[in-house]
Amino acid sequence: MNHPIYPVHPVNTIRVAMLTQAYLPHVGGAERQLAALLPLLRAHGVQASIITRRYPGMNPSETLDGTPVYRIPLLPTKPGAAVSFIAGALWQISRSRPDVIHAFELLSPASAALIAKRWWKIPVAAKVLRGGRLGDVDKLTRRAFGQRRLNNLREQIDAFITISAEIEQEIAQMGVAPAKRFFIPNGVDTARFAPLSDSRQSEMRRRLGLPATGALVIYSGRLVAEKRVNHLLTIWPAIRQQFPDAALLILGDGPEKARLTADSLPGVTFLGLVEDVAPYLQAADIFVLPSATEGLSNAMLEALAAGLAVVATAVGGAPDVIAHGQNGLLIAPDDLPALQNALEVALANSPLRQALGRAGRETIVARYSLYQTADQLAALYQSLLTKSLNTKDAKYTKVDG
Repeated sequence: MNHPIYPVHPVNTIRVAMLTQAYLPHVGGAERQLAALLPLLRAHGVQASIITRRYPGMNPSETLDGTPVYRIPLLPTKPGAAVSFIAGALWQISRSRPDVIHAFELLSPASAALIAKRWWKIPVAAKVLRGGRLGDVDKLTRRAFGQRRLNNLREQIDAFITISAEIEQEIAQMGVAPAKRFFIPNGVDTARFAPLSDSRQSEMRRRLGLPATGALVIYSGRLVAEKRVNHLLTIWPAIRQQFPDAALLILGDGPEKARLTADSLPGVTFLGLVEDVAPYLQAADIFVLPSATEGLSNAMLEALAAGLAVVATAVGGAPDVIAHGQNGLLIAPDDLPALQNALEVALANSPLRQALGRAGRETIVARYSLYQTADQLAALYQSLLTKSLNTKDAKYTKVDG
C-alpha cells in the first residue's frame, strides 16, 4: 500500500489554526497579546490563521499584519451562536487542513477542534483561559452534559495549556495526565511596555492630556461585573479626601459602562477603548485590578512590565506573579476596606511605589517575556505535529507490513 500524501509546506513551517471567541479589531488584553505573539511565532516557522466570531461592523475575512483572519457569522441565540461558530470553524478548517489546531477556551472553540480532530486526525492544543468561578471548567460543570464534555476533553485533547497554578490544579483534578499538561503563561513585550524616566513620563502626561501633578491610578480592562470596577468607584471619594490631587483613569468598554459612568466623580476619567494602552501605563503610577475572578490578566502583566506599582486581588494567576509587599500588593477579592487601604498605602509612599515597580518589572522580564511564550508554544506545536506524523507513519507501516 502507498503511504498517504501529507500536505507539503516549506521546511520547518507549521500551519496552526487558532480558534478564539474574539480577535482584533475587538480590543482586549488577550487579543492584544495574541496579535503581538504572532510575529514571534512566524520567526519560529509557525504560520497561524485566526478563526473567530464575526461581530457587527467586522469584515468576514481579512489579513491583519500578515495573519489571515476568518470571522464566522453567528445565529442570534446563545445556543445558535455556539453551533454556528462550530459549523463555520469546521468549514474553514476543512479548506485549510492545518497541521495543528489551537483552541482558546474549553467551550465552543475546543468543541470545534475535537470534531476536526475526529474527522481529519489533526492534533489539538487547548488553552484554558480562566480557572475558579466563571472559569472554563466551572462553566462546563454547570451546563447540560457538562461532565460528559469534560471527560471527552480530557481524553481527546492532546495538550492542555495552563497559565496559572489554579488552572493547573483544576486540570489535574479533571484527571488530565501530567504528560498532557503544559504550563505556558501569558507573556509581555517588555520593550514596548517599559518604564519611562521622570522627565519622559511628564512629557507623556502632557501629550496625553493627563494631569501634570499628583499620582495617577489606572485600570485597564473590560467593564464587566466580575472586574468589580464598581468597587473602585465606591471607595474613590474616600481616597480623594486624603489625596485630593490623585486621579483615576479607567480604560476599557463593556456592558457595565453605562452603570459605571452614570455618576460623575471628581478625579475619575473614563477613556473607553484605547487601541494602544502602553503610553497610558507609562504615564501612570499605580495599576489596580479589583477582579473577583481572573485567568492570568494580560493588563496586569503589562502594568508590571511598565514599572507600575500594582494592587490586585489574589485571584487567578495574580498570586503566581506577585509576592505581596515585594513586587506588588495583593488583597482578597470583594474586600473594599482592603482595596482602599492598599491604594492609600501606595499613594502615600512614593519610594514604596518605585520599589514595587522595579521589582515587578524584574519579575516580568525574568519569567513572563513574550519571547518565552513564543518559544514554548512553537516547541509544543512541533512536538504535536511530530507525534501526529509518527503515529500516521506507524499506522501505515503496520498496514503495509
